[in-house]
Amino acid sequence: MYEVFVTNEFEEKIERWDKKDRESVEKIYNQLTENPYVGDQISYPFLREKKISGKRIYYLIYDDLVLVLMVATSSKKDQQKTINSIKNKLPEFRRLAEEASKRHV
Repeated sequence: MYEVFVTNEFEEKIERWDKKDRESVEKIYNQLTENPYVGDQISYPFLREKKISGKRIYYLIYDDLVLVLMVATSSKKDQQKTINSIKNKLPEFRRLAEEASKRHV
């Protein structure tokens, strides 16, 4: 089973969503522990998205750490901007994933 972690930015954005959509995120969170490859691939096999009520959540899969890091949300309108931002932050996200993995052991 994969461990699933969220970034502070991701958590702050989700907190603003309505209850139904937050519950959907929780279901996806649980689903990712079993199979992180359920979402649509974006640019790389390890960068994925899932859609919830017209919104998108983005996550990164680290097979070597057996970890999923939920990193961002967007609307369809901001999708490409968000994806570009994630790509620019890949080294930073890797460090966060490694730190989370070490703390969780």
